[in-house]
Amino acid sequence: MPKINRPRRGSLAYSPRKRAKSPVPRYQSWPEYEGTPMLQGFAGYKVGMTHVIMVDDHKNSPTEGKDVMVPVTVIEVPAMKVAAIRAYTKDTYGKHPMTEVWGESLDPALKRRLTLPEAYKSEAAMKAISEGITAGTVEDLCAVMHTQPGGITGVPKKVPDLMEIRVAGGPLEKRFEYAKGLLGKEVTLGATIQVGAYADVTAITTGKGTQGPVKRWGAMLRKRKHSRGGKERHIGTLGPWNPHHIRWQVPQMGQMGYQQRTEFNKRILRIGEDGKDVTPAGGFLNYGVLRSPYVLIKGSVPGPVKRLVRIRPAVRQGEHTVRSPVIEYVSLQSKQG
Repeated sequence: MPKINRPRRGSLAYSPRKRAKSPVPRYQSWPEYEGTPMLQGFAGYKVGMTHVIMVDDHKNSPTEGKDVMVPVTVIEVPAMKVAAIRAYTKDTYGKHPMTEVWGESLDPALKRRLTLPEAYKSEAAMKAISEGITAGTVEDLCAVMHTQPGGITGVPKKVPDLMEIRVAGGPLEKRFEYAKGLLGKEVTLGATIQVGAYADVTAITTGKGTQGPVKRWGAMLRKRKHSRGGKERHIGTLGPWNPHHIRWQVPQMGQMGYQQRTEFNKRILRIGEDGKDVTPAGGFLNYGVLRSPYVLIKGSVPGPVKRLVRIRPAVRQGEHTVRSPVIEYVSLQSKQG
């Protein structure tokens, strides 16, 4: 008989496939950057997809210099606010928060997310961070920022989403001065990444609940002779007799979707101020009319419509060069069929 061989179905790299703890994704690493101080991230809300016609500017591409149709994802990116500055120290067990400085005039909507400090001594916290930077005990600085969903119409909520975004560029003294200048102020996406650059996009995927091994892991349906009793969607075996337990590599039913995923090297095609420039006739499906600033990202993005999406400068950019894209047409045709 011929030797039957095929690759396994479903990547084990994502195991265990549990539900995400929060709809706000978290980053464990940030790109290396040594220029002027800047924030290394932003966040928005997924609106939907459309397509554009642009000039292919990839070198040595078969269609270089010609018009090509490109699918794009629209993300609404209203301005974010810097609520606090958090300093991190480091020991043998990793990084730990040392102290934080909160702004004086915080957004009232932030009370919906957490209990705001009432009598906070910001001068003492700033002095502690400055002394820590001088002594070398401060390892890193992050800005605690939050979105402003109350000002947009497509997302039916007012509670801000809170997250940490790293402050990078130059020595810690300059980064701290830069962060102090942003405390309590609004920041736009243009101050984080430029048009034509590559970014990493992270979101929580669409949840599909509990699914069986065929849909969850791509297992084959059993043959008619081996699936009597309506068990064609069961797996053939739970594993060998020894070891005398079910291994985690065996495809079984369980949670599918609602997990954090990052797509690397997604190109930023446009950052616009007026959402009407890309809103199709009748509005986006399940979202409506886009009125706030937006960003067009080439390709698809994880997660359903209205979900929070985080954008970070690419950590695996390699030899990519920043080229300003030439968009000649944005589809405004109705997406409602």
